[in-house]
Amino acid sequence: MALPPGFLDDLRQRLTLSDIAGRKVTWDARKSNPAKGDFWAPCPFHQEKTASFHVDDRKGFYYCFGCHAKGDMISFVKETDNVSFIESVEILAREAGVDMPAQTRDPRAAEARDRRTRLADVMEQAVQAYGLAFRSAAAAPIRDYVRGRGLTGETAKTFEIGFAPDNRTALTDMFKEKGVLDDAIAAGMVIKPEDGGNPYDRFRGRLMFPIRDPRGRCIAFGGRAMDPNARAKYLNSPETELFHKSRVLYNHGPAREAAGKTGALIVAEGYMDVIALAQAGFRHAVAPLGTAITEEQLGLMWRITDEPVIALDGDKAGLRAAERLVDLALPMLSPGKSLRFCIMPEGRDPDDLIKAEGPGAMQAAIEEAVPLIEMLWRREVERETLDTPERRAAMDQRLKQALGRIGDAGVRNHYAADLRERRAQLFAPKPRAQAPAALGQTGPARRTGQGRGGRYVPTRPVRETLSSDLARKGSAQEADTRIRESAILLIALKNPEAARQLEAALEAMAFVAPDMAQIRDRLMDALADETDPVEHIHQATGEDPVAMLSRIPQARAHPQSRPGPVDQVVPVLAEAIERHQAFLTHTTEIGDARRDLADADDESWSVRVHQANQERLEADSRGVAKEDEAISDSGESIFQRMLDNEAWRRSSKKRQAQ
Repeated sequence: MALPPGFLDDLRQRLTLSDIAGRKVTWDARKSNPAKGDFWAPCPFHQEKTASFHVDDRKGFYYCFGCHAKGDMISFVKETDNVSFIESVEILAREAGVDMPAQTRDPRAAEARDRRTRLADVMEQAVQAYGLAFRSAAAAPIRDYVRGRGLTGETAKTFEIGFAPDNRTALTDMFKEKGVLDDAIAAGMVIKPEDGGNPYDRFRGRLMFPIRDPRGRCIAFGGRAMDPNARAKYLNSPETELFHKSRVLYNHGPAREAAGKTGALIVAEGYMDVIALAQAGFRHAVAPLGTAITEEQLGLMWRITDEPVIALDGDKAGLRAAERLVDLALPMLSPGKSLRFCIMPEGRDPDDLIKAEGPGAMQAAIEEAVPLIEMLWRREVERETLDTPERRAAMDQRLKQALGRIGDAGVRNHYAADLRERRAQLFAPKPRAQAPAALGQTGPARRTGQGRGGRYVPTRPVRETLSSDLARKGSAQEADTRIRESAILLIALKNPEAARQLEAALEAMAFVAPDMAQIRDRLMDALADETDPVEHIHQATGEDPVAMLSRIPQARAHPQSRPGPVDQVVPVLAEAIERHQAFLTHTTEIGDARRDLADADDESWSVRVHQANQERLEADSRGVAKEDEAISDSGESIFQRMLDNEAWRRSSKKRQAQ
């Protein structure tokens, strides 16, 4: 909001920077000279032992000679409390006892502010009352319970842990005496029965946890029942003018300040987890208030840090909570804003892990936190056994629906690419022990057939230097393969609806030319994003893919390389993909046979050649090799060379023997 002229100057006149900074640092008495407004201390913005942080009260500025941080009192509060500019002004206004301008101009806003102030005063009185009860002699068993949970007295004091006696009117009577019973009812601390009965305390016989807003005001309480037979183990304050459960994080203010130094935020499930984490040194921890994380709370987390770490219990309930949070977060993802998930060992929460193995184990678990996309993938893959095409298709559909919920196009595209790679790895058959040498291929292969002499197809480009430019030198086989791949892609780009129906086949298709494989990958991104593939690739690469592919005459001449009816294009495209895969299978088998001949010492080579020849004949019978005479000719020449090589090898051995 806009501030009137002179308002900030008035704040600076009412306050001194040394007073504001003095709450965060300890002044060095030897170097400081208060009479001149000259103060020195170890810097609050970086870890150091020397006093390099300097405050000049006369000018109202600070400067660190170590990390070079500098600014005035507003920037100091903004950086140390990790708040926005206007929030830092509000904090300083409260320090100075000055009303914010917008509130003084609007009488209704001023009245509402006064009412909230009264309610906050009531809550502070409750904090004091519960604290006194916790420290009383009658509460010795309660303190023993807290110590038994591993909490020190200092930690209990820091988090203002209190106790609500098992007395129906202990707090109610106190508020009556002070004349603020109506405010106590409005603040949710006292219940007034609708039937006109006597008011009574909301919390009784419970360990009490004050809930403060980012400004430090107590706005609600959480109470843990001491009676194991209580109907509710945990009970929170009701919704009030001060407290809206879905918009509040437990330990928000201190965690935000700590996160400003660590750059991280841990989100646990409950009060005790947060307190145990803070005691173990993880002060940058918050928790939702007993319910699933809401959109508002997720927004608050992202205001603190870009990638909060969600630390969930290692049980079924914790995993279900993680899955729900994945669905909640997907529409809200944006560049740089995401989540990581730290799943505790089964049956443990952060409090249990720290007690059993110490802070180091918790730090290790946090460092192993997985990104949101990993949680999404695990959920879909582990939902059921993916042993049938129908179940795999169902998983594909669920992942596609999840992608559709991501609002940001850039994030959605990267998710689609990542999931496509994961899927290819999941369903890729195991590679053969030795890679085939066909067409210069040096990478692993994957099985596409069954039984003796099973077929193998390359799973990555066979030559890193191959290009779709036919003017470059290369074997006839390489040129033929690029023609097939470019024709298939041209058909798909000209008929995106047909490509969408054959999305799985296109994704699984092996490519020889790297540039063709890149076009296919971007085509898959466009299909997942439901955008025009040609436009998508054009924007991503700066080149029109249709124009590029059309430079290959054989691809351009294909009868389906232009838009056509979907029901006619789909079977043609499916057959082209199948033929291409069969051709690569056949070529790979020939490479296997050629390699094996070099080491054959008996007549087994003839069996191998016969098997490869049978594969070629089967392909011919389906019309694969006959589609282009060059392919058939190259196949015949390979077999002839194989026979010639074998004859030369045997004659050579015979001469050596003589």
